[in-house]
Amino acid sequence: MLRPSFKPTMRKLALVAAAYRRWGRQVMAIIVKEWRQLLRDRALLSFVIFIFSLDILLAAGAPGFDLHMARLGVIDRDHSLAARDLIYRLRAPYFDVRAVVDDALVLERLLERGQLRAVLIIPHGFERTLVQARQPADLQLVIDASNSNLAYLVTSYSERIIGQWTATRQSPVAVATLRPGGLPQVRLQIHTRFNADLRELWFSTISELLTMITVASILLPAAALTREKERGTIEQLLVSPLTPLQIVSGKIIAMVVVTLLGSAVAIGVVMHGLLDVPFRGQVVLFFAMVALYAMTCAGLGILAATFARNSGQVGLIVLLLVMPIILLSGTWNYIESMPNWLQVLIELSPLHHFVPITYGILLKGADAAAIALPAVKMTLLGAGFLVLGVARFKRQFR
Repeated sequence: MLRPSFKPTMRKLALVAAAYRRWGRQVMAIIVKEWRQLLRDRALLSFVIFIFSLDILLAAGAPGFDLHMARLGVIDRDHSLAARDLIYRLRAPYFDVRAVVDDALVLERLLERGQLRAVLIIPHGFERTLVQARQPADLQLVIDASNSNLAYLVTSYSERIIGQWTATRQSPVAVATLRPGGLPQVRLQIHTRFNADLRELWFSTISELLTMITVASILLPAAALTREKERGTIEQLLVSPLTPLQIVSGKIIAMVVVTLLGSAVAIGVVMHGLLDVPFRGQVVLFFAMVALYAMTCAGLGILAATFARNSGQVGLIVLLLVMPIILLSGTWNYIESMPNWLQVLIELSPLHHFVPITYGILLKGADAAAIALPAVKMTLLGAGFLVLGVARFKRQFR
């Protein structure tokens, strides 16, 4: 039997629990209403089906760019003059040597997390083999090929630089006196990771999926809120026993579920089923990150809807938001090639933080620890966008 002093506390807890249940039922009513309206809206429903199915199949390859400041790690086990000279050649503007260490595990983690594009391994006896010229001096270059375009560029540029460096060590006297087989030679062994065959299809389809998730996550909540304005039902919602936060939350949750279903179809049926794009990570972790990203972008959608009066205007505003997000993400261009001032702005692009999460889980099999930092940054951005959107929505209808 409970003591009398506990009765008020239990009564308060029961009231709080009842209030939360009532709040949840009201939000669920909004969610169901949004799903029904989406099913009745044939144009918007057709758009959602297209972007998560046929658009992925039609995705074309990204154009090539010059290599610029590709992040490179070096394991120097020879510690010779020749090794230092070679490392010096792999410098700007093509490569940015971030670490020269003997610990392979450190660089392995950096490569898995996308903080390095490639790792060059210089073995013991490299300079001695090179000077003796009896056999080629082996090097090993391990490349992150999850971005196949960049992997091609790193391969070709490194081969050309190393070839030119080898030629400079062949003095005119050596060329005149030694037989061709006795000249100093370097043999570079290249190992590509995460996309060993350099399949452009993997990169292009994942990039297209990221773009379409971004479009859907911003457009669907924005269109749902703008539809209420056009039909004059927003005032009815506001005079109902619903708070602005409940209205916004219901619309966001409903469209996040739609985005998750579309992503599941795109990955499970189109990409993995038809195109053989691998899924090496944890399924639950990936879709949890998709939901987090969709909610992050939904805050931008709500914010866009507060500036639009009709569907035409919201479409233009969403386009104005989506294009910078994509261009600052690093999917279709290389961040290292951007000016310094623009590299600061990319932190405001939620897609920039979602890109390493997606490629990490799908192609690298990354776990939660490997993607924790971009996930935290994305969460902070989403919270900021959502606070701005809800605040402006409240201010409009006071």
